[in-house]
Amino acid sequence: MLIMTLTLPNPHFPSHIKPFLPLPPTPTSLPYKHSHPIISTKSRQHFTLVSFSADFLQTLSRKSTKMKSYSSPSPHTTDIGFLFTFFQQIGLDEKETQLLLEKHPTLEFTSLECLQTRVCSLRSVGIDGIALYRVIVKRPEVLISEEIESLLCYIYNELEGKLEVEKIEKLLASTYPSLFAGFVMKVSSLLDHGISKEKLIYVLNSVNITKAFCSKTVDEIERTIAYLVRFGGIELIAQRPTLLNFDLNSQLIPRIGFLVELSGRDENATGEVLRKLPAILTYSLEHLESHVEFLRSFAGLSDSEIFRIIHVYPNVMSVSRERKLHPRIDFLKQCGLNSNDIFKFLSKAPLFLSLSFRENLSKKLGFLVKIGYENRTKDFAIAIGAVTRTSCENMQKVIEIFLDYGLSSEDILAMSKKHPQVLQYNHQSLEKKMEYLIEDIGREIGELLAFPAFLGYKLDDRIKHRYEVKKKILGEGMSLNKLLSVSTERFAKKNSSKQVKKDVHEEKTKENVT
Repeated sequence: MLIMTLTLPNPHFPSHIKPFLPLPPTPTSLPYKHSHPIISTKSRQHFTLVSFSADFLQTLSRKSTKMKSYSSPSPHTTDIGFLFTFFQQIGLDEKETQLLLEKHPTLEFTSLECLQTRVCSLRSVGIDGIALYRVIVKRPEVLISEEIESLLCYIYNELEGKLEVEKIEKLLASTYPSLFAGFVMKVSSLLDHGISKEKLIYVLNSVNITKAFCSKTVDEIERTIAYLVRFGGIELIAQRPTLLNFDLNSQLIPRIGFLVELSGRDENATGEVLRKLPAILTYSLEHLESHVEFLRSFAGLSDSEIFRIIHVYPNVMSVSRERKLHPRIDFLKQCGLNSNDIFKFLSKAPLFLSLSFRENLSKKLGFLVKIGYENRTKDFAIAIGAVTRTSCENMQKVIEIFLDYGLSSEDILAMSKKHPQVLQYNHQSLEKKMEYLIEDIGREIGELLAFPAFLGYKLDDRIKHRYEVKKKILGEGMSLNKLLSVSTERFAKKNSSKQVKKDVHEEKTKENVT
C-alpha cells in the first residue's frame, strides 16, 4: 500500500468549510494537472497523511483522465495544481476554480506566497470562512490588487480591527479595488476636522463606505464638510453619518438651500433645525417641497409660520401627508380653528400630527369626552393639544386622583378649561401637591377650581419655600395665586430682611387699628 497525502475537494461547501492551510512555497511536479494534487509526504508535511488502497488510486486515475488538461506552467506562473488546492482550501470547488482562472488569468502569474499573504491579511480583519469565499468569488481582484493591502492594513492597525466584518465584506465584494486609492487620506479628513477615532469607527460602520468615500475625491469630501460647517459642521456628521452618502451639489445643497429660503435666509435657525434632526436631509427636495406646499394651501400657513413649526418640531416633515397631516388638520378645522389658531396649536402641540391614533389619540379623545368635553369644539381641540405631551396611562391616573379627592367630572372639566395643562402633569407629583395643599396647608380641595395652576409649580422649590417664608409674615390665610404667580426676582426683593420688617410692622398696625 502506498502512503500519500491528498487534499480532497469539498462538494458540500459552504456548510463544511475547512480552515485555510498554508501551502508549500516550492511547487512539486504533479501527476494530475487538473485534479487536487497527490504529492509526497515530504512536500506536504502540513497536511494529514492518508492511506489509499490500490482500488481507490485506480478510481482517482480514471477520473483524472476525464478532466481538461492544462499545458505545463511557464517559469513565471504558479503551478496550476497548487492553485486548485489553494482555492479548494478557501471553499471553491473544481468547477468554480476553473471558471475563476479562465476569467482572471492574472492569478496564474501571481506567486502562491503573495496569494497566501493576502488571504492572511483578509483573515486578520475578520474575512474568513464563508465570508472569504463570497468575497473571492464575487471580487477575485482582492487577491492581487495593491490598493487592497493598504486598506486592510489601515483597518487592522489604525481602526484596531473594529470595523464590522459585514461592512468589510460588503465593501470588498461591491467595490472596484482601484477606488480604494487615497482611502486613508479621505477618511483622515474627518480626523483633521475634529472627529475622534472612536466616533470615526462609528461613522464608518454607519455609512455606505463606497458612496461616502471611495466614489468621491478628497476635494469633494472637504467641500462637503466645509459646506456643512455653516450649519453645524462635523457635529451633523457625527450625529447622522449617512449624510456623507449624499452628493453635495445634487442633494445636500438643494435640500439645505430650501430650508434656508423657508427660514427667511436665517442660516443660524436652519442650523438649529439640522442639529435637532439631521435626518431631515435624508428626505428628497420634492418631499420637502410637497409638505410645505400642503401646509401653505390646506392649513393656510405662511412660510415663516411653517418654518417656526419645523424649528420646534422638525419631524413634521416626516409625517405622512395622506395618513396623518391631512385628516388631523382637517379635524382642527372642524373644531373651528382658523389658520392663525392652527399655527398657535401646532407651535405648542406639534406631536398631535405624528402620534398614533389607535394607540394614543383615540384613548385621550375618549377620556376628554367622558369628563364632559364636546366633540369638534375649540375647547376640545385645545384640550387634545395639551394632553399630547403625556401618556394615556398618566392622563387616566390624573383623572382618577381628582375623582378620589372628591372632584366631579364637571370640576375636572372646569379646571382643564381654565388651565388645560392640568391633565398632563405627572400623576405622582400632582398627588404630592394635593396632599400638601390639604394636609399641610389646611386648604380645601375646592381652591383648585379657582387656581388650578397651583398644580404646575414645583413643590419644594416654589410652593413649600414661598409658603414657609410668607407664613412667618402673613400667617396661613394668604392667597395662593398671589403667593406663587409673582416672579422669582420680585418675590426675593419683596421678602428681603428690610422688606420683611416693613411688612411685619404694617401687619401689626392693621391689627391695632382693628
